[in-house]
Amino acid sequence: MIKFFGINTRTGKVFRPFLVRWEFPSIGWVKINTDEAARGYPSLATCGGIFRGSMKEFIGVFSVFLEVQTAIVAEFYGIIYAMEEAQKMGLSNVWLECDSALVCAAFIARTNVSWMLHNDGILVLITVGNKV
Repeated sequence: MIKFFGINTRTGKVFRPFLVRWEFPSIGWVKINTDEAARGYPSLATCGGIFRGSMKEFIGVFSVFLEVQTAIVAEFYGIIYAMEEAQKMGLSNVWLECDSALVCAAFIARTNVSWMLHNDGILVLITVGNKV
């Protein structure tokens, strides 16, 4: 049918599916899953997260409209808001999970990565990485 309409197709590398599942945090810990949504680069964006305990129990949730941002900045805002909410709830043992490889890499990088973000009207400079 595609050839009938003269549509060119290309076959690319086929990825094998793999199982993705939510893992429980250890007893006494809370797991926070964050994510973002942005419609372009930059565009209207939002971030949010969910807090769950070691027995899968719902603890809390947040969602923040970020106005116009890039996806990567929205991911970092998700981390900021998650940590702020965890602090407000008095949580000290948290497992934070994010689906952005770039954001995760920034937190485990051996060199510093700096981001300037505005959070509630305050300019925040985030520096992640190992101090030398």
